Amino acid sequence: MREKMVMNGVDISRIREDFPILKREVNPGVPLIYLDSTATSQKPAQVIDAMDDFYRRSNANIHRGIHKLAEESTGLYEHARNRVAEFIHAPSARQVIFTRNATESLNLVAYTWGRANLHPGDVVILTEMEHHSNLVPWHMLAAEKNIQLEFIPVTSQGYLDLGEYQRLLNLGPKLVSFTHMSNVLGTINPVKEIVRLAHQAGAVTLVDGAQSVPHFSVDVMDLQVDFLAFSAHKMCGPTGIGVLYGRKDLLESMPPFLGGGDMIKRVHLRSFAPNEIPYKFEAGTPAIAEAVGLGAAIDYLSFVGMDWIAGHEKEIAAYAVERLEEIPGVTVIGPPAGDRGGVVSFTLQDIHPHDISQILDSDGIAVRAGHHCAMPLHDRFGLPATARASFYLYNTLSEVDSLVNSIYKVKRVFGS
Repeated sequence: MREKMVMNGVDISRIREDFPILKREVNPGVPLIYLDSTATSQKPAQVIDAMDDFYRRSNANIHRGIHKLAEESTGLYEHARNRVAEFIHAPSARQVIFTRNATESLNLVAYTWGRANLHPGDVVILTEMEHHSNLVPWHMLAAEKNIQLEFIPVTSQGYLDLGEYQRLLNLGPKLVSFTHMSNVLGTINPVKEIVRLAHQAGAVTLVDGAQSVPHFSVDVMDLQVDFLAFSAHKMCGPTGIGVLYGRKDLLESMPPFLGGGDMIKRVHLRSFAPNEIPYKFEAGTPAIAEAVGLGAAIDYLSFVGMDWIAGHEKEIAAYAVERLEEIPGVTVIGPPAGDRGGVVSFTLQDIHPHDISQILDSDGIAVRAGHHCAMPLHDRFGLPATARASFYLYNTLSEVDSLVNSIYKVKRVFGS
């Protein structure tokens, strides 16, 4: 077993101490090895404590009261918005919309910007590697508006076919929407180039950053994206809150998403006037404690360092690819280790990934098995499902060794 608890000058054991759940034994004497951070990350004590402190000391509704608790709660909520803006280098916190998750952020764009700006025959370009959250809303809108969906193919190596993308741009798309990093292949797409070409063609761009923002530095001004969606729960924060960043002029021109309290400036019996951004898109009582948790998560990730996190995950993923490819019968899906983030999906001969996952679980190893909400991508590779190990700042090389040892156990169980 390869032990390396100090990587790039950082003591991983110190980081792991911040995550209470990593001390758990999932079976007697069997410690948890959590390799499913692409689905949701674990939470450090700093985030848990911040949310607990909010409920114990400052809980009140926001933007409505003038008493001390309401002012404290509002301040904490808006501070979290400011921290998000700083984290992604947004020019203004007003361009940060809080939603329930990345899925709702993507749907918001489809149902507000899309409904207002797309007409029958208009083209929307997506990719074959999209999560269902960036496919289904556009299918639903296509059924309603008779828009045309086109898809950038994925090569056999797991990259987007940019030559075919440039051909599709000749169709004059109104929108190009794509993932920054594939949750199955680990492929990190060239966002800046894809956005540049889209803008040259007159298209608006929407980037699914659910797998990028938690794992490496994302600068919306440098990338020139028009919209960016991501979730707190994949970046050491709580479930129940996500983010939509948008270009100011686009957000201001879009109609509201939901109607109700706090998204209005004034209401009459027969009319209403919407609030300014970002509040126009935040109807009702929001996820206040979750926003506090997201702000604490950003503080935590910033303290550790996003560049270190990215380098650490690449080292773990490269080691995982190397070790997995040593196992007879294992096929790793996606690009070489140098071109992927901390995600490694694989198959093992004709053994179903659910069976692989179940046996790994008996050894305390949590991986994901299935189509990972990316059925068309699995269809592209002729696979019903894959097993997926995904890594984050708290994972170690020795955990990869444990994964490999358990896969050999799977082979023994199935006599392969």
